[in-house]
Amino acid sequence: MIENNKLEEMIETIDLEGVAPTKEPLRQYYFIKKAREYVKEANNKLGRTLTYCVVNFGCQMNARDSEKLCGVFDSIGYLETTEDQADFVIFNTCTVRENANDKVYGRLGRLKPRKQKNPHMMIGLCGCMMQEGLVVEKLKNSYAYVDLIFGTHNVFKLAELICARFESGDMVIDIWEDTNKIVEDLPVERKYPFKSGVNIMFGCNNFCSYCIVPYVRGRERSREPIAIINEIEKLAKDGVKEVMLLGQNVNSYGKSLEPKMTFAELLEEVEKVEGIERIRFMTSHPKDLSDELIDVMAQSKKVCKHLHLPLQSGSTKILKQMNRKYTKKEYLTLAAKIKTAIPDISLTTDIIVGFPGETEEDFEDTLEVVRKVRYDSAFTFIYSKRTGTPAAVMENQISDEVVKERFNRLLKEVQTISAQVTCVHEGNTMDVLVEEVNTQDDSLVTGRLSNNLLVHFKGNADLIGTIVPVKLTKCMGFYYLGEQVNSEMKEA
Repeated sequence: MIENNKLEEMIETIDLEGVAPTKEPLRQYYFIKKAREYVKEANNKLGRTLTYCVVNFGCQMNARDSEKLCGVFDSIGYLETTEDQADFVIFNTCTVRENANDKVYGRLGRLKPRKQKNPHMMIGLCGCMMQEGLVVEKLKNSYAYVDLIFGTHNVFKLAELICARFESGDMVIDIWEDTNKIVEDLPVERKYPFKSGVNIMFGCNNFCSYCIVPYVRGRERSREPIAIINEIEKLAKDGVKEVMLLGQNVNSYGKSLEPKMTFAELLEEVEKVEGIERIRFMTSHPKDLSDELIDVMAQSKKVCKHLHLPLQSGSTKILKQMNRKYTKKEYLTLAAKIKTAIPDISLTTDIIVGFPGETEEDFEDTLEVVRKVRYDSAFTFIYSKRTGTPAAVMENQISDEVVKERFNRLLKEVQTISAQVTCVHEGNTMDVLVEEVNTQDDSLVTGRLSNNLLVHFKGNADLIGTIVPVKLTKCMGFYYLGEQVNSEMKEA
């Protein structure tokens, strides 16, 4: 991560009379400077400044990519606004479930009349959905008014692609099947001044049979630890208190590096960064979660007491068909080990209901794991068939009626246990990182505990970004109401 003033100095040294550099990120600096000229010219024609909106769908990885897109838009002279007002709208898409694609097509259709009335308007699509060949063909044939289509591997090329669109006047499509390239030191516009996601790796090698992510995000590649630490140090100097380390499977971090480095070792290095008070990470795969990582979490003063540990199914038979590479017994042993080492840990999970071939006995195995582990919360999903994955062509697809009945039973079990587990903190005083003024009641602020639970309490916008002690007066099932213990704020 490069500081804004140094980034600007680098961009200013670029000579647009010369050929675009081949080396990154210098090449993108060239196109950022060039795009500024196109934007300035368009501003003059319109008599005002062009505006943009990046609409994010999907996971934390997408959210971080969207911050990078916003950084480039800001750098080339666009002003951020709402989707219904923007001159340039980009949808950063998700394709984990089929209905996510349908949602994007629907939103695209609503933009068409606006674009017809405003010929200068541009529409862009990027993200995981764009990595599907059939999607791109459909866009070319049925949504010819889209200006820019790119995928997950070349988000860093936004300025270059915008230049290509200004120059050609035609739809620009730039999709990479895979990459080993990681481009650092480009503009980023963070959503929050006090917390930030930090990519530590990209891609996935797991190939769970239901999941399309490895096909659209590519193979695992880890960032160099020095680049990660440098970015976090700069974030800390900029007032960031909490970082979220991001990867499709953070537990396999470092396997592509030479010399190798484990995720636990990286956490220890991040902990040394002064100014950072909280460290989170997402997501952990049970098959790669090491004793070393558990020990580091147990000893750490900064790593949050929250671990998201996707189960997906409690049936060993179904787990094998899912290609998850652990058994029910191994998962339960791991969960018990984590809770023994870190008694105040908050465990959350993902569970899929209705995977092909799931019997009532398999489903009961899932309920048994839920009852034994006692998760603080769980994201429960009905299995969604994704074209291009092995599970999509498996026999014994489960009927909607059976799936919905099981899903409702699981949801009831999860919610009952979650309400019991989260209430144990009632009456305690715990540190809360204040994130925003409450959206329902502006006399309240909303913050988050180390264990990721939300807390609402009396306060004003001055508290945002501070860590304050709050007495948890009442558990409301999935969040707390509280009272600030005193007016002293814990400064970074």
